[in-house]
Formats: sequence, structure tokens, C-alpha cells
Amino acid sequence: QVQLVESGGGVVQAGGSLRLSCAASGRTVSSYAMGWFRQAPGKEREFVAANNWSGGNTYYADSVKGRFTISRDNAKNTVYLQMNTLKSEDTALYYCAAGLRARSSGTTSPWGYDYWGQGTQVTVSS
Repeated sequence: QVQLVESGGGVVQAGGSLRLSCAASGRTVSSYAMGWFRQAPGKEREFVAANNWSGGNTYYADSVKGRFTISRDNAKNTVYLQMNTLKSEDTALYYCAAGLRARSSGTTSPWGYDYWGQGTQVTVSS
């Protein structure tokens, strides 16, 4: 199995940028599809971005398309989420997830992910 640890969250003003990192241990991330999800207080967890094992297939929620970029460095066993032009509605706890069954294609569904990190908080002040 794989262990995931997110980092890079913090407090940023609207319009600013953050880069989240998800460091994996136990197995290489090239074995998995990787995704980012988020959950705001009082709301359900929602999909943000995902890619397949090679990074060749990427998926984004409409709300972040054009502002967020998911990438991976399989050699460093790390996945990233670059977040630009942040908005107050981006405030949430961000989770990284790894999915074995969706390795080839990637997936936007949380049911496709087997392992989850503990999350990193992103707060965007307006």
C-alpha cells in the first residue's frame, strides 16, 4: 500500500497562488492514478483534479479549469497541485488520493481511489 502526505497549504489572499505537494511512500506513484479532492466546512468532498499514471490524461473540475494544474514527478514520488488566481470559494481542506484500478485512465470519482492523505488546509482571504 501507499502512504500519502500533503503539504503546501496556508493562508493566501484572493488572486494569489499556492502549490500543494503530495509525497508518497511505500509504493511509487507511477503505480497509481492520482487525484486531488477538497472539502469545505458543511459541504461534501468534491473532485478537483486528477491524472493517470503517466500524467498524460488529466481531468479538472469546471470550477478550477484554467486556474489549477495537476502534475506529477514519478522519480520524486510526488504529485503537485499548482493553484493560481485563488478565490475565496477555493477555501477547503485539500486531500490527495491514489487509485490502483484507475491507474491507466485516471478517474474523477472518489470511489476510484484506494488511499487518502490527511489533508492540507487552504484558506483564501478576500
